[in-house]
Amino acid sequence: MASLASSTTLISSSTVLLPSKPSPFSPAASFLRTLPSTAASPSSLRSGFSSIGSLTCIPSSSRRSFAVKAQADDLPLVGNKAPDFEAEAVFDQEFIKVKLSEYIGKKYVILFFYPLDFTFVCPTEITAFSDRYEEFEKLNTEVLGVSVDSVFSHLAWVQTERKSGGLGDLNYPLVSDITKSISKSFGVLIPDQGIALRGLFIIDKEGVIQHSTINNLGIGRSVDETMRTLQALQYVQENPDEVCPAGWKPGEKSMKPDPKLSKEYFSAI
Repeated sequence: MASLASSTTLISSSTVLLPSKPSPFSPAASFLRTLPSTAASPSSLRSGFSSIGSLTCIPSSSRRSFAVKAQADDLPLVGNKAPDFEAEAVFDQEFIKVKLSEYIGKKYVILFFYPLDFTFVCPTEITAFSDRYEEFEKLNTEVLGVSVDSVFSHLAWVQTERKSGGLGDLNYPLVSDITKSISKSFGVLIPDQGIALRGLFIIDKEGVIQHSTINNLGIGRSVDETMRTLQALQYVQENPDEVCPAGWKPGEKSMKPDPKLSKEYFSAI
């Protein structure tokens, strides 16, 4: 069973895409098509944030901390502390409380949003993360799924067998965002439909969001790519004078973020 005593630091996400016009999407019948999305206006993106700061790049003299850090209320979310929340969740067929900030200093967190229970793409993602949970656990990482459904809906779905479109027992909690406040604070809420886009955030042990992806409703996510990105993040945090090139996997050659030293990597390609 999933360990819930961990903490993780969240980092803000990249630009959030929210539909600015009403969409014909019907949650009950239209999960097979993708919504046309347009970039949200700056004012809509500021919802939940008090001010806009400025991105600060680490000076070249401090290459050992090669990263981009955002000010407290900066956009995008990546580089910022993850918005904290406390909410009811279902785990091990029981109702529990989950507070994001309790993972800080203890664990990384994979926080992913999905539109609705008892739908089509969603159970394939949720069960895929559960089936790979032990791999995340070995990386000191907790997984949390979130939707706008109630804990009663989550429980009914967990109690439904997979062969009937249910989830069966899961190795991590499903959080209820029935007030939609969590989805809104992470910039994934579709306001006129009251459901979340498929947002995924990797939060480090300092509570900072280090990675985010947002898919439209009809596009499922890859557990393999989430795992690879998490491993790359942990590697660069453990080796701050190195960076990971495209497609990097553990055991492969990394790169020095320096005009001269990077040639060692390129010459070996």
